[in-house]
Amino acid sequence: MTPSLHIHTLSREEILTHVDALADILENCVNGGASVSFMLPYSHEKARAFWLNIAESAGRQERTVLACRDERGEIIGTVQLITDQPENQPHRADVAKLLVHDKARRKGAAMALMEALEAQARRQGKSVLVLDTSTGSGAEVFYQRAGWQKVGEIPRYALMPDGEMTATSVFYKFL
Repeated sequence: MTPSLHIHTLSREEILTHVDALADILENCVNGGASVSFMLPYSHEKARAFWLNIAESAGRQERTVLACRDERGEIIGTVQLITDQPENQPHRADVAKLLVHDKARRKGAAMALMEALEAQARRQGKSVLVLDTSTGSGAEVFYQRAGWQKVGEIPRYALMPDGEMTATSVFYKFL
């Protein structure tokens, strides 16, 4: 991790305190074309509503939300570890919404977030992580570089924010 980056877990209360900063990151990513479940036009109000729901989920301990702060203490990125799984899957978790504001990209925030997420998953007794991402995206290349194994692709899985159909690539990582 870059010395100027700091990763920490956000509690429900911290998510609520920083909801506008988190919403700014999500809004920036979606409006920049990231395929993270939302469509254009995407507003700050929609991003706030998303984070308010995430805060409640974190409060119920269904997920862990990690944030990356820069040297000024500004939140520049986030990722989620979803641990609310069926009872026959206590050993695994889903990774969701790796988001880094475009002003902070290519400076190590995404890798720092993923390394911290994997460490958090180990502490929670997880041994298998899974995620999916838009096929052909920079995120797909990033996950492969980070040691994730691609299982395959599902054609016509989702829509990009602009409405274009995209496939998704499914990944896993053993811890």
